[in-house]
Amino acid sequence: MSQRLIVGISGASGAIYGVRLLELLKGSGVETHLIMSQTARITLATETEYSVKQVEALADVVHAHGDLADACSSGSFRTLGMVVAPCSVKTLAEIATGVTPNLLSRSADVVLKERRRLVLMLRETPLHLGHIRNMAQVTEMGAVVYPPVPAFYAKPATLAEMVDHTLGRVLDLFDIDAGTVRRWQGPGKLKVGKQA
Repeated sequence: MSQRLIVGISGASGAIYGVRLLELLKGSGVETHLIMSQTARITLATETEYSVKQVEALADVVHAHGDLADACSSGSFRTLGMVVAPCSVKTLAEIATGVTPNLLSRSADVVLKERRRLVLMLRETPLHLGHIRNMAQVTEMGAVVYPPVPAFYAKPATLAEMVDHTLGRVLDLFDIDAGTVRRWQGPGKLKVGKQA
């Protein structure tokens, strides 16, 4: 069985994170399973030049957001885990409370109950206390809250470099080296590319 990773794209700003994550995993040997919310489709059209069909073509398998009987809704569906990129505060709240009315949040809930890695690229600012409490709740449940905060020590020259570095660090959490991280080696020293 190939390694599987579920990629959720919610309706928060930052649709490029989910799209680029799929691009980085294409041909990596990791089987990608995509779940896009309805609002993600709107955000995708607003923020990028990608069509839904183009994004779906990047994934190995596409799952319907409303299909709660899908394979991803069961713990017997083995995966490395899941990345929600980006993760809206609505999706965060669903996961934190266990009230999971769609396949995206249900799949995240399954990943947590099976003690697999769940990474939530939360896209919201500023945060009110309810957001912070939900972040604490999912962290206590085993998730990793990973806001896409740029690493300026990497001296990104473009937005694409910033996105790639951030996603490379996310994939590090699954022991997948995408070759996009400028790794800190001390003041004035960076190592670019795959780790030795």
